[in-house]
Amino acid sequence: QVQLVESGGGLVQVGGSLRLSCAASGSISSIDSMGWYRQGQGKQRELVAAISNDGTTSTYADSVKGRFTISRDYAKSTVTLQINSLNPEDTAVYYCNAARAPAWSEKVGFTAGVDYWGKGTLVTVSS
Repeated sequence: QVQLVESGGGLVQVGGSLRLSCAASGSISSIDSMGWYRQGQGKQRELVAAISNDGTTSTYADSVKGRFTISRDYAKSTVTLQINSLNPEDTAVYYCNAARAPAWSEKVGFTAGVDYWGKGTLVTVSS
């Protein structure tokens, strides 16, 4: 089991910045990648940013490229999303995600992939 707890959300004016943090606990060694999703009111949940297990590869939604930065702190078992130049379209509940890829081995056979989710933290951008 993996538990994820987000923090850092709040009310910010247009152009401001926030730093979201996700603390992971439990079977952390089973995680292959981590990321951030968001869901605006009445909208579908979308991927914002993701980072590989070794922290060398990351991906971002087109709408946040150049403004958002994802990083991992292995000593603290956290993943951080630095958000700059906020605009009203960034208003959403932000969810931390941890993923374990499916795998197969001769000894244990197939291991199903699993997604873990935090409960979310609300980011509100006022204009």
